[in-house]
Amino acid sequence: MPVRAIRYIRKMRGGAQAHLVAASDGAFYVVKAASNPQGRRILINEWIASVFLRYLQIAAPECAIVEFTPDFLAEFPQCSIQLGSNSTLVEPGWHFGSRYPGDPAVLTVFDFVADEQLRACANPWEFAAILPFDKWTANADARQSIFYRARVKAANSNYETTAVVTRMIDHGFIFAGPVWQFQDVPLQGIYPRHMVYQSIRSWDDFQPWLDRVIHFPDTVFDEAQRQIPRQWIAEDGDTLDAILEKLYRRRAQTPRLIEDIRRAKPQVFPNWTK
Repeated sequence: MPVRAIRYIRKMRGGAQAHLVAASDGAFYVVKAASNPQGRRILINEWIASVFLRYLQIAAPECAIVEFTPDFLAEFPQCSIQLGSNSTLVEPGWHFGSRYPGDPAVLTVFDFVADEQLRACANPWEFAAILPFDKWTANADARQSIFYRARVKAANSNYETTAVVTRMIDHGFIFAGPVWQFQDVPLQGIYPRHMVYQSIRSWDDFQPWLDRVIHFPDTVFDEAQRQIPRQWIAEDGDTLDAILEKLYRRRAQTPRLIEDIRRAKPQVFPNWTK
């Protein structure tokens, strides 16, 4: 069942013109509306990615279906889509929500941090972990992530400390976004700041996530597809079946797609020697 949006916080940056809202479950969500400028398929891509990344055990926000009721939209007319000089209210109904990592009044979230903070990130392996997923699903966007301070266990200790952590976000452009094709461009889907790949020295540094992609089970495909609201799919049911069938068949191509990055731009992995 969806959660209901109950309070509007602010509009987010980005082409999908997402909105940050408080919801009836006490959490906050970055919501992409079904009528967003990038199209309804973006919501389907986001949902599939969320289910897949949970199986792969990669740090990404939980997702939810968020309902915008007519009463909510009447109370918060700023929940709109801007197309040129025209502003259109988001339609009532079910939309895709990516859970915000805390209360935005208390927690500051960044999409960019200084080099020294990036090097000190508590979970830097996430960038290598998600690369097989991004290449497998033909993510046509640069890898997106957020950063915030959280309590984590200190290295080799049961004590907690505060550190910068990262989460992988914004997966609307897997399958080349609304195109729903596999356009395998070597330098797409990678994080623009290549320093996050400096620790990669061999194929072992992509494990266990690479093997999880290569042996990805069809049951997780079924789970993701069952959960997508029918109104998001509409007339795209057969096309969605076809793109997911192609995705399943191309699992074993993932190492080659990563190798294509090395051939196109070896400096992305400056320390990969094996």
